[in-house]
Amino acid sequence: MSTLAFIGNEPWLAVLSLVVLGLLIGSFLNVVILRFPIMLFRGWKRDCEEMVSTLPDHPALANMDKPFNLLKPDSHCPKCHAPVRAWQNIPVISWLLLRGKCASCGTRIGWRYPAVELATALFSAVLLLVFPWGWQLAAMLVFTWLLISMAVIDIDHQILPDTMTLGLMWLGLAINTQGLFTDLTSAVWGAIGGYGLLWSVFWLFKLATGKEGMGYGDFKLLAALGAWLGVQSLPLIILLSSVVGAVVGIAGILLQGRDKNVPIPFGPYLAAAGWIAALWGNDITRWYVGHF
Repeated sequence: MSTLAFIGNEPWLAVLSLVVLGLLIGSFLNVVILRFPIMLFRGWKRDCEEMVSTLPDHPALANMDKPFNLLKPDSHCPKCHAPVRAWQNIPVISWLLLRGKCASCGTRIGWRYPAVELATALFSAVLLLVFPWGWQLAAMLVFTWLLISMAVIDIDHQILPDTMTLGLMWLGLAINTQGLFTDLTSAVWGAIGGYGLLWSVFWLFKLATGKEGMGYGDFKLLAALGAWLGVQSLPLIILLSSVVGAVVGIAGILLQGRDKNVPIPFGPYLAAAGWIAALWGNDITRWYVGHF
């Protein structure tokens, strides 16, 4: 019996494996979330100098000669530039041992780093409640990790990188050639319908108000979700994301006094709705039909 088969036959070992894997992947996602947008900004700066004034102020944009990607430079404190040693880079545990501070200069390390690691571990393990050990689970892990990365990047910078959204869409179409989550016809129409639906909403809103209500990245993310889950999933995803987005937006205005004209990224709500639909979409639909 192979190691993977053995793990799959032992529920406690499967959960433990996914938690540990999720923590490790979550640590890497923190790097992706921090560095990938800067990599994009550096590329845009090279390609279009007139964009310099609109790009965020970040040290990595000042020195374009030094390499900056997901591997280089090595992890370091953004303030004192002290390297992060191996024992300081253990997911969650190191943050707790360091009491949320840099070991060299004492600068606060944001709580979001362990939060992303814990969320990745939790969401990875929860997948076992729905998907058996096998290819579906492996695909859903990648699906989950990409959604986490995109959601946090959108919160930080209000962008959804094409590399991620379109990559997720093409991957969804590819795996559904084998009918992993839906048939290929439904996946293709899901991608077309997802993009076309939000594209239509965008232009109707713009014609009515003269303002842009969302970004093109949102169209592509919904297209990706449709490619993974099929055209039949789109109504539920739109409903869930709209309800959650409206509740959070109104709460922000009422409780925090947030300016209603300040744009709110829609990507995190789409990502959350897509993940919920992937796990419990059929159950939610059956419950709704049964009661209403």
